[in-house]
Amino acid sequence: MPGELSAVNVGFSYGGRTVLRNVSLSIGAGSQVGLAGPSGSGKTTLARVLAGLMPPSTGHVTCNGATVQAAGDGAVAMLFQSPRRSCSPRMTLRAVIAEGMMGGGRGSGRRREMDAGVRQFAARVQLTGDLLDRYPHEVSDGQLQRACLARSLAAGPDYLICDEATAMLDAATTAAVVRIIGEEVTARGLGVLALSHDRELLDAWCGSITHLS
Repeated sequence: MPGELSAVNVGFSYGGRTVLRNVSLSIGAGSQVGLAGPSGSGKTTLARVLAGLMPPSTGHVTCNGATVQAAGDGAVAMLFQSPRRSCSPRMTLRAVIAEGMMGGGRGSGRRREMDAGVRQFAARVQLTGDLLDRYPHEVSDGQLQRACLARSLAAGPDYLICDEATAMLDAATTAAVVRIIGEEVTARGLGVLALSHDRELLDAWCGSITHLS
C-alpha cells in the first residue's frame, strides 16, 4: 500500500549556486499538498527532485519507504505547466495517452485493448474521441493538457506532481482539471503535490500548503 513521498533535508546546487537548502516535505497517500513560493524559490527544482528526474545534492527522497533513485521508478508522475513543451508535436493525442500506458506497463496487450484503454483515460479527463487523432497544433492548450493528464493517470502513479499545471488554462478548464485530480485522490488514494504562484487556487485545491521563500 502507498505510504508517502518525502523529501528529507534536501538541498540542490547547480553551477555553484544553491537552489534548495535543507527542505523537508511529505505528501501522504490520498492527500493534496500545495507548494507556494515566488519565482526562483526552487519549486520546480524540488518537484523534479521528488520525481526522481534529478538527484538531490544533499539529503534524500523516499517514496513509499524506498529511496528514490534518479529517473524514478514510475511511482511519481509529473504534469507540467506547458503541455506543448511536454508533448512531441509529431504525436497525436491518442499516442500521447498511449505513452503513459506503456510507461505504466499496460502496453503489452493487443492493439484493440490499447485503443480501449486510451479511450477510457480520455473519457476520464473529459476528452472527446474525435480529438484523439489530432496533433498538438490542432487542439487548444486546455485540450492538450487534458491529454497530458490522461497520460499521467494512465501510467498508474501513486503520486502526481503538478508544476504550475493550470497556469496556461482558463478558469473553467482549471476547475475541471482540479476536480478530476481530486476524484483520483478519493477513488484510489493518489497523493498530489500542487505547485503554484496562485495562493487562492492552492487554498481551494489543497488540504495543506507549504511555502518556499
